[in-house]
Amino acid sequence: MLRSLDVNDAILGDGVHEILINHDRLCDLKLTKCRVMHISIRCPLLKGLSLKRSNMAQASLNCPLLNLLDISACHKLTDAAIRLIVTSCPRLESLDMLNCYCVSDETLREIALTCSNLHVLNSSYCPNISLESVRLPMLKVLKLDNCEGITLASMAAIAYSYKLEELELDNCHMLTSVSLDLPRLQKIQLVHCRKFADLNLQSSTLSSITVSNFVALRRINISSNALQKLALQKTENLTILALRCQGLQEVDLTDCASLTNSICNVFSDGGGCPMLKSLVLDNCEVALRSLNLGIWPKLNTLRINAPDMVSLELKGCGVLSDASINCPLLKSLDASFCTQLKDDCLSATTASCSLIKSLILMSCPSIGSDGLYSLRWLPNLTTLDLSYTFLTNLQPVFDSCFHLKVLKLQACKYLSDSSLEPLYKEGALRELQDLDLSYGTLCQSAIEELLAYCTHLTHLSLNGCINMHDLNWGSADSRFEFLSVHNGSTMFYFENINEPVKQGNRLLQNLNCVGCPNTREVLIPPAARCFHMSSLNLSLSTNLKEVNLVCFSLSFLNLSNCCSLEVLKLRCPRLTSLFLQSCNIEEEAVESAISQCSMLETLDVRFCPKICSTSMGRLRAVCPSLKRIFSSLSPA
Repeated sequence: MLRSLDVNDAILGDGVHEILINHDRLCDLKLTKCRVMHISIRCPLLKGLSLKRSNMAQASLNCPLLNLLDISACHKLTDAAIRLIVTSCPRLESLDMLNCYCVSDETLREIALTCSNLHVLNSSYCPNISLESVRLPMLKVLKLDNCEGITLASMAAIAYSYKLEELELDNCHMLTSVSLDLPRLQKIQLVHCRKFADLNLQSSTLSSITVSNFVALRRINISSNALQKLALQKTENLTILALRCQGLQEVDLTDCASLTNSICNVFSDGGGCPMLKSLVLDNCEVALRSLNLGIWPKLNTLRINAPDMVSLELKGCGVLSDASINCPLLKSLDASFCTQLKDDCLSATTASCSLIKSLILMSCPSIGSDGLYSLRWLPNLTTLDLSYTFLTNLQPVFDSCFHLKVLKLQACKYLSDSSLEPLYKEGALRELQDLDLSYGTLCQSAIEELLAYCTHLTHLSLNGCINMHDLNWGSADSRFEFLSVHNGSTMFYFENINEPVKQGNRLLQNLNCVGCPNTREVLIPPAARCFHMSSLNLSLSTNLKEVNLVCFSLSFLNLSNCCSLEVLKLRCPRLTSLFLQSCNIEEEAVESAISQCSMLETLDVRFCPKICSTSMGRLRAVCPSLKRIFSSLSPA
């Protein structure tokens, strides 16, 4: 029994009389590219009919079960003929009217009233369609490619199709904006819409977006929980991008030349793409000069080709293992906590970004000697942070970074005691000014030699160093002591202060020794020649008992929470701020110390149990320059 009939490229009839196809059992009929003037089809069980590319001028259908109809490229069918054909099939579910030039909005309105089961409609290349006053709430798939009548006004009709799952609007050249909130939309395609400038899509089920080659597109706002991949290639004028896509994993912004630093808000910590794994920024040439990607726990692939970018922050991209960074003008790169970055990635980056001045590799434990030797390709490198890494040998740094000014090695607990010897024995890194060895395990002798011979350092941090013992820059013939005079004030007496000093002046300006539990005494006499030191922080050194300082440029001294402090002797004529919070020091010792600080303005003695509220007047009397005293106002 015949169920299916397929006729292709045939001449049916004599071109004058009607051709009748009448069959009680036929379910599928295809008459493709057939030449016939008038055809009548009476098939009570027919469900699928294709008249694609046939040139009939009229057709009549008596097919009550028909649910799929294809009349695409039937150019001779008039709008009225199409309306008659379609409205005679009330159970129609899929209708293809591609390239039916005559079809109008009136026909679509009739279809909406008659075909309540219609789910799929293809009206592409129908120039007379604008969807004015058209309501098609039953549609799931709508294709309107190359429809010249589709404009911003058409979006109201599309928005009415709340069941819509798939939408195509390619080459709709009069369309300037799309703003849709469709709860079931899964796929949208927009390609080559020349005047298109604004895209706003809200759909929790949206999983596929095809957008490309938009000359005028400037704003994109997308909200979807299902979208995993987004490609916005060649949207050259895109300046505003807002994404709230919790499942988004891949973004390609190739040739988006107008992107600015606001893109950082999209991809930074707290942005709308927490699951992002891959980001491509090739040829973002015009405005993208800096990028801060924030904390991306899922990002594992990154490709950036940005000729004008000068600053890049990858801080917190913990699983990033494949990074291609081609930014010839890049000057600052922060890869903190990129724990999976390896030597090969660092080597490739240094080769393509030779102007880098600042490189932060804190908590990058996979970087080793091979990667550090590649730093020789960075002749302008002045700042290097290798804190919280597992380095055991710094020789690659000494051999490659000749102009380094800042070196941070916090918590590098695997460095040997001899790892810094090239600094103080061989004169390595002669331009180094700022060195941070906080929370390290260097022995006391290494610290002492570093302090003794690296006089060119201006900033030194030794916070939390458990092997940091007494800081004693004095000697037997240069120790100083306080001597009382008749008027009750104090003065310094220095032995051999006028003797020639073989050592040159130290350039040290800032010294931080916060939380060093084994430090008991700090002695800095004139012989130490710390004539430039302006800031000294010894807070939280709980065992510190004695501090004797002669520092003529010191302006800031923090001894807060040094609860064992008993002796404080100062000759610091430029000291303006002294912090003694939570110190167990006697009131008389404080009075004696500040009497030698003629420019002191701020004194913090809060929570000092041996200094009572009634003592504030005496403190001001011995140091008239005081402007602010912070105290807990405890009674005597």
